[in-house]
Amino acid sequence: MTQRMNPADLSAGRSAAPEFLFSRMESLLRGRAVRHLTVDGVPAVFVRDPVLARTVLVGESRNYGKGELFRKARTLSRVGMLSEDEAVHRHYRRLASPYLRSTKVEDYVPLMRRIVRGTVTAWKAGEAVDVQEQMCRITCAIAVETLITGLPRATTVELGERLSRLAWEMIRKPLYGKAAARTAGTAAAGRLAAARSEFRDLLAQCVDGLLASPGKSAGYLSTLLTDADEQGNPLLTPEEVCEEAVMVLTAATVTTASVMSWALHTLDRHPAVEEPLLKDLARRRAEDGGHDHGPPGYTLRFLMEVLRLYPPVWISCRKTLTDVVLGEHPLPAGTNLVFSSYLLHRDPGHYPDPHRFHPDRWLTVRPSTIDASYIPFGIGSKGCIGEMFAWEQLEVILDELTREWKLTTVPGLRVRTAPETTLHPRRLLMIAHPR
Repeated sequence: MTQRMNPADLSAGRSAAPEFLFSRMESLLRGRAVRHLTVDGVPAVFVRDPVLARTVLVGESRNYGKGELFRKARTLSRVGMLSEDEAVHRHYRRLASPYLRSTKVEDYVPLMRRIVRGTVTAWKAGEAVDVQEQMCRITCAIAVETLITGLPRATTVELGERLSRLAWEMIRKPLYGKAAARTAGTAAAGRLAAARSEFRDLLAQCVDGLLASPGKSAGYLSTLLTDADEQGNPLLTPEEVCEEAVMVLTAATVTTASVMSWALHTLDRHPAVEEPLLKDLARRRAEDGGHDHGPPGYTLRFLMEVLRLYPPVWISCRKTLTDVVLGEHPLPAGTNLVFSSYLLHRDPGHYPDPHRFHPDRWLTVRPSTIDASYIPFGIGSKGCIGEMFAWEQLEVILDELTREWKLTTVPGLRVRTAPETTLHPRRLLMIAHPR
């Protein structure tokens, strides 16, 4: 029998627990590698087994396309990296790659540090900080200043501010169920549309300026504009260039802002973590970053554990392109498959005491290469192209912020998890105390 599953009913706000738990999902899926369920009113197969999830995402990915579930929540372009055509997708990944590869990301670190310091030094001791709003400001300024270069300073700053407003509205957009349906025509939908229009309009002005000044370069934006076929014809219209840039810039910010918010909240909730984390950050700063050899250092273990418990892309969908057999389960073409990194990351078979925040588990546990038990950035050909950018950005923000401030959650505030476009704290106000 197909059972109905509505993740919107799983908020811990209905219980005494302070965190969002997929308790009903876990109950429905316990002991089953896959199960037929109705998700958001659509028949689907939920994949709980990490080996089968990896089969879908990597081993036999050619047999699975993008699923239709949750698409109604997306407002992004599908002309470039989000194209259904695999060749087009790969092409636009290659265009973005030079700006996101590890050696290039290392060059961004001084700029990242300057941006973080410029934001956090403006905070006032004893005042409450809206952490998520501030993380959006920081991550958006970093994304704009590293990926779009050569613009007038005032334009760059304004682009960052407008992107920040867009990112914050996107983070809070419901992804599924009645909550998503109810957003149409609401004030929240209006704010999102206005933020997107404001950012896109300024981006379009930048594109027009580049078209009017051949030879002028603006980093990634120029790369999209000059992308052409063998006859020299542009592959994207100016409008499509804007859409692709909006997609890349929002993807580079909404997830990192959500993860960083959880990192700061977790640091406050687990005071024993603070001393080893600050010592390791100071060590890495003195050594000018670089890669640890051997077991991951404490900073990396801390961030890995935050991402394990709070993966920003918490649920995903694929659709079978042909009849397939997944494990022992025959699935006809057109079947929607759903998997949740939140559940995969909290599988007790891979992570003993899975709901406990325990960075030192990563001294003995390693992310598996044979299954999808740890996929905070996705996996395979559709995995996040900006993973190295995100790791560096998370460490820099954490380092610069904790050098200046110790943040504590506003007394009496109950921080709940919101499973929306990203998995983020529903409301996170923290008081800044000078170090």
